[in-house]
Amino acid sequence: MEDFFSLHSTKQTARRGTLKTAHGSIETPFFMPIATKGAVKTLSSKDMQDLGAQILLSNTYHLFLRPGTELMKDLGGLHKLMNWDGPILTDSGGYQVFSLGDGKEMKSRVQDTSRPQVAAKIFEDGVEFRSHIDGSKQFLSPEDSMMVQTAIGSDMFMQFDDVAAGNSTKERYQDAMERSFRWAKRSKDAFESYKENQGRALFGIVQGGIHEDLREVSAKVLMDIGFDGYAIGGLSVGEGRKDAFRITKHITDMLPEDKPRYFMGGGFPEEIVYYVSVGVDMFDCVLPSRNARHGTLFMWKDEPMKCVSKALKIAFDGGSDKKIASVLYNQIRISNESFARDESPIDPYGLSDYSKAYLRHLFTVQESLAQRLATIQNLGFYLRLMRELRLLLS
Repeated sequence: MEDFFSLHSTKQTARRGTLKTAHGSIETPFFMPIATKGAVKTLSSKDMQDLGAQILLSNTYHLFLRPGTELMKDLGGLHKLMNWDGPILTDSGGYQVFSLGDGKEMKSRVQDTSRPQVAAKIFEDGVEFRSHIDGSKQFLSPEDSMMVQTAIGSDMFMQFDDVAAGNSTKERYQDAMERSFRWAKRSKDAFESYKENQGRALFGIVQGGIHEDLREVSAKVLMDIGFDGYAIGGLSVGEGRKDAFRITKHITDMLPEDKPRYFMGGGFPEEIVYYVSVGVDMFDCVLPSRNARHGTLFMWKDEPMKCVSKALKIAFDGGSDKKIASVLYNQIRISNESFARDESPIDPYGLSDYSKAYLRHLFTVQESLAQRLATIQNLGFYLRLMRELRLLLS
């Protein structure tokens, strides 16, 4: 897509830019709250606007199962359904097919026995699995994924890929990577076959685990195919941070400067600061909202700009993730007894209208407002982190 990404400024290897979509421009670097099934858990679309979210991420797998492709089309797409007029990115559904699908009893196709036997079964034309909802037999191919994402009305699509588990052998990573090349080309062809997708963007996903040689091959092949943006997939799945940092820097050094770079599924605030420092533009993670629902809050150490400025300098200077975290934030478990009489604001730089004692009380009596307030705090923290990073890179 022409003029999709423009780069405004750089600071060492960090970048500041803009993505242009049919539903508005997005300033980079940015974080995408997770609206898996068409909603950020406990929050409304209006809440997300109020928090300053520029874009939401939804999931092809879940929306494929419910409400389904045809009903999604009949309802006018996800923007209309959830009353969100900002951009939406959808993942391809591949990860969820493997992590949630249950296809142990499927016998209908000639199975590829070169990969380990897992719940979902993979074939050259796509993946066969059972719905985690009702056990019904389902099938997704690259063409199906593009069809569903088109019906959703996404502004940014992800290619359909073969997802290797985080503890896979190098041979399995290579097998998944090579199949994903073929699926990447099929994804692009299918994406371009829909006239509705003019003005929308498609991302390729760089794979290869923690193996630099595989990552190099993956990036080169995907760049030869040609995508609007490039994602770094298959990290934050159990490997050590040193490996994740090493691989991410290696990939960003290879990727074209005029295309956006998306780290999929990462991560803690200190990880995001590091990845921004080496040139990543886009992030998503369930961590802030999931932690919130369990009563774990991200709290600023000091005035946010001071914290982020110190953290980014440490990242540029090659400091450790622990050093970055030490100047950036604290995590507290609000259900702890120590907060029972704490009348101080939840966070003077975030959710300051309620006390820690009140929020602890809400969690103690299992009041649903507890999860809502905690989610506002944590997503507010992440979105503020990105705003401060953008200011520092302007």
